[in-house]
Amino acid sequence: MSAWPDPDHTVIAHYLGKLRLRSTNSRIYYRQVLQGFQDVAQRYPAIDRQTLEVWLREWGTCWRPSTLLHRARIVDRFLDHLVEMKMIASNPIAMLRREYSVKQSRPIWQALASSMPDQALATLRRPEPFGSVLGKLMRDRVALMRGRGYRYTTQTAWFLRFDRFLQAHPELASEPVAVMLEQWAAAKPTRDHAAECEKLKRTLAKTLRHLDPSIPARRPDTRPQQEAARQYRKPHIYSPADVRRMLDIARSYPSPRAPLRPLSLHTMLLLAYCAGLRRSELAHLDLSDVDLQCGTITIRETKFFKTRILPLPDTVMVELRGYLDARRHAGAPQDPQSGLFWHDQGNGRHTSTAIAWLLVDILRRAELKPLRGRTGPRLHDLRHSMVVNRILEWYRSGTNPQNKLPFLATYLGHRDINSTLVYITVTQDLLQEASERFRVVGAACLNLMQEARP
Repeated sequence: MSAWPDPDHTVIAHYLGKLRLRSTNSRIYYRQVLQGFQDVAQRYPAIDRQTLEVWLREWGTCWRPSTLLHRARIVDRFLDHLVEMKMIASNPIAMLRREYSVKQSRPIWQALASSMPDQALATLRRPEPFGSVLGKLMRDRVALMRGRGYRYTTQTAWFLRFDRFLQAHPELASEPVAVMLEQWAAAKPTRDHAAECEKLKRTLAKTLRHLDPSIPARRPDTRPQQEAARQYRKPHIYSPADVRRMLDIARSYPSPRAPLRPLSLHTMLLLAYCAGLRRSELAHLDLSDVDLQCGTITIRETKFFKTRILPLPDTVMVELRGYLDARRHAGAPQDPQSGLFWHDQGNGRHTSTAIAWLLVDILRRAELKPLRGRTGPRLHDLRHSMVVNRILEWYRSGTNPQNKLPFLATYLGHRDINSTLVYITVTQDLLQEASERFRVVGAACLNLMQEARP
């Protein structure tokens, strides 16, 4: 294990070079913060909680609380780097997060910066995962399903919420499972909670029946899910004019420090609409996934572990080829495994969260979504719009959409057409085209039936 702190600040200089900070001021701020932390760390034999508290206490007199927490995040990432380089044994913040079952680092830093850290940390403590009376049963079920190749993330979240409820109500430990579930269902009056409880009951019934086949199978109740679905807002179907406006705004997106970003956003929007890609699929695209000769892109290991190869229109391929040229001129790596949507910060790949934030900002600039809040059209509605507008084009070209639905389901990455039917929103234009198709085809059949009657 290499020694740190180092007197000549070589480790800090190497770390700052790895970050590739654009601004000279940012480099100065980072260096000041990390060197100040190293000055404190040199007084102690190891980097532990006491070191962090002393640093927070000393610099808390110079910075405002919000600034101190921002600087603490810089130190936190630097400690992770030291652990990765095997210069220190562990990051004390990561250890405290595991000890108190806290997902984020910020609450830990806030507790350490308070006047009574022990009490503040005690209030952060979360129940141990799967520590209830049914914890082992649920943990084994998760391990079994993941061992079979399922991600099982949604069901694990149900189990963990139910587990925390049971730990908060120890008086239910001696009650039957049915009573526990009834109490859990009554804990919240919302429709979404009722639907989740119904799914949890079904999953637990399968788990118990797996252990004891004599337990009768539970008949599912679809009413809670139907009640929850009634409160969902309908998708917004973007018109071709809306999409053109968004593409124009993406082309002129203000980004003086990242010249490639406007063209990246323009290409993201094209693929999200024309290919119906999810934002996670956009984030996971590699450079090798684009085949300019065949005019296709490959979507690898997405929802339900499926991989699909999508042909794209010639107009989209022209735009994609132009983006790849601009990407190469911007100095992006040409490694086949590098991210298609590249930037020069961090790991060089736009994350799913960053893509969502940028594209939603375009929706706001296009005045399709309010400037604040979660109301209004969503980014995922581009996928709904692609389906509806595609069916409209089939109607107008004389193609029977019913025959094309299996192909559309495969293109979207669905297991069957039942999942695709969710994306078919009945708009006025779609209803008009369907009515016209019935007038031309179906009405004549009705007339023949009437004439055939005696």
